[in-house]
This record gives sequence, C-alpha cells and structure tokens, in this order.
Amino acid sequence: MDSAVNMADEDAATTAPGAGLHRHSAELSIVLPSFNEAENIPILIGLLDKTLTGIAWEAIVVDDNSPDGTAGVARDIALKDARVRVIRRIGRRGLSGACTEGVLSSSAPFVAVMDADLQHDETMLPKMLAELKSGAFDLVVASRKVEGGDMGSGLSSIRTFGSNIANGLAQRLLNVTLQDPMSGFFMVRRDRAEELAPKLSPQGFKILLDLVSSAAGSLRIKELPFTFRKRQHGESKLDTLVTLDYFGLLLAKYFGDVVSVRFLMFGLVGASGLLVHLVALRAFLLSDVSFNGAQTAASFVAMTSNFFLNNQLTYRDRRLTGLGALVGLLTFYAVCSVGVLANVGVANLIYADPAYWWVAGTAGAVMGAVWNYAASSALTWRKS
Repeated sequence: MDSAVNMADEDAATTAPGAGLHRHSAELSIVLPSFNEAENIPILIGLLDKTLTGIAWEAIVVDDNSPDGTAGVARDIALKDARVRVIRRIGRRGLSGACTEGVLSSSAPFVAVMDADLQHDETMLPKMLAELKSGAFDLVVASRKVEGGDMGSGLSSIRTFGSNIANGLAQRLLNVTLQDPMSGFFMVRRDRAEELAPKLSPQGFKILLDLVSSAAGSLRIKELPFTFRKRQHGESKLDTLVTLDYFGLLLAKYFGDVVSVRFLMFGLVGASGLLVHLVALRAFLLSDVSFNGAQTAASFVAMTSNFFLNNQLTYRDRRLTGLGALVGLLTFYAVCSVGVLANVGVANLIYADPAYWWVAGTAGAVMGAVWNYAASSALTWRKS
C-alpha cells in the first residue's frame, strides 16, 4: 500500500513536460521532510529557484501524510516544475526515516537535508556544495555553534538551553566532535550516505547525529556558520516526546545499536510504569487492600499508563486514535493478562515481609514487562 502510494506520487512529478531532462542531470538533491507545511512549501521552492541559479538541482518533498494537504500542494508544484518530486508516506512517521528515504531516492552526487519551515537559510546551499565539490569533505553542516553562527530568534530561551544540553550529551557520550550535532541542516556526498544508511535508525528526529555517530569518525566534516531563522507559518514539531526520542537515540548509539531505539523507548516507558505501579501499590496497601488485590490493581493502573505513553511515544508511527485507541487499550489489557498473572504470581512468591513490599512489586512488574513488550509489538500496535 505504502509503496504504491509513493510510486503514484512520484509518477505525478515525472509526467510533467521535460521531467527527464532535469531528473537525470541533477547535481544536487534537496530533501525536504515535511508535516503540515502546506503554506511553507511554495515559498521554499521559490527561494530555492532564486538561490540555486546555475546549479542543476531537484527538491524531494517527503511528506508524512500531512492532514493540511502538504503533499497535494507539493504535487501541484511538481506538475509544473519537473525539479520537484513528492514522496507521500502513509503509516510511517518520523523525521529520520523521512530523511533517509529522501536521500536514498536521489541519484544526484550531493544531497542536502533541510527543514521545510523556512528556518534554514537556503543561501547556505551554494557554499555547502562548493565545499563538497572541492573533494576535501564528505559532510558539510550548517552550524549555529561555530564562530559566526547564531541561534537567532528561531528558538526560545528554554529550547536553546535544552539544545545546549543535548549537544553536550552527544559530544560526551558518543565522542562526537561536531559543535552543533543537533543541526538539521547539512549536505552530504550521496555515496557516503548510502554506505551508512543500513546503520541509521528509521525513528527519531536527529538524523545528523545518527549519521555522524554511525560513521565512527570516518567522515571528513566541515561546519559553516549560519543564523537560525524564526518560523513563519505552522507550529514547531519539537516537544517533550521528541526529547525522549533523542535520549533513546543517544542510548542506542552508546550501546552500539545492540538494541533498537523502539525497544529503548519501550524500556523508558516501562521504567515510568514501574514508578506508577509502586505508587499505586503503596496507595492500595495503605487502604487496607490485600497484597494480591493491591498488586493486581496496581498492575492495571501501570498498564493503562504504559499504553497511553507507548501510543504517544514508542509507537507514534503506528499511533492509535479514536475507536482504534479504545480497542487497542482493551487488546492491551487482554494480551497482557498473562503478564499480570506472572506479575502477581512472582511477586506473591517473593512477598514475605511487609518491609520488602517494593522488592516483590518490582520483581513482579519486571516479569510482566517481558510479556507486555512482546504482546504489544505483535498484536496491539501491529503493522497494518
């Protein structure tokens, strides 16, 4: 279904007069991941046309099925301008995955990734291309952190503070030497990107950090200063969930990609569920509920919390809404009932002294979590 939709959208672009003329001679591809950017796409394409005079370029709009019709707007442009292509993704979400798909769909020797929200300065593109064409570098990053670069008015003071912390963590945990590993504006040699693509996570929002850490120091990198501009239309996609995604990526890369980002996200949600479980358990025990009853009730409280957090974060690309969310919750209860039985059984075996209620509760919750992950991946949030 997804591939058929994607092919249909790309076909719309290739049927434009003269499509082949530009398609095969493009020197630079600009990947524009988008979600609800219908107002910004026409402006950005106009700016690219003005800025890239004399350069054979193409723009690849990778849209995650935006409800505001971004894909349709971009497709209308593509019908008139063969340099524009559209990939509409259905059933898949996430900036990193969109960027990777866009890069891999390009045949140009150089590929740029930039936001579609007009916060990235398109006049940087010719400078970045010149650096790559010199042959001295594999990757050029538009940086807000090197001398001459500036956060400008693109981020609030709180988000700037958070960005600085995120940069520091990436540099220390992953030994990344980039001054601005959180930048979403860069240009790379396509052959190097293709080489690293199998190592990249389809989840997450920081494709540059993933790319550089996966390369393990093999990329020749140049950072150029730029000023981050203020968003003109639409709303920022950055939120608390994106922050958790970022920490999941850091952990995955720190442990050498032994476990997936999704598994780590599920683990982080599970850790919060453990806290919820223990708080609920204590509350029920203080209410003179028997331990078995309290443990069972606390398990369902934690399951409910885990379901909604996982639906928003871990499985955001398969997020259940409306009636589907209700059915999903009931399914989650059903498939996890075996986990609850294991939870209560193990905890009851361990529980002997009221002073060690938390040991018994933790052991039971861990046992239940093993089943919950397997069941939720296979049944509750199964791929459609």
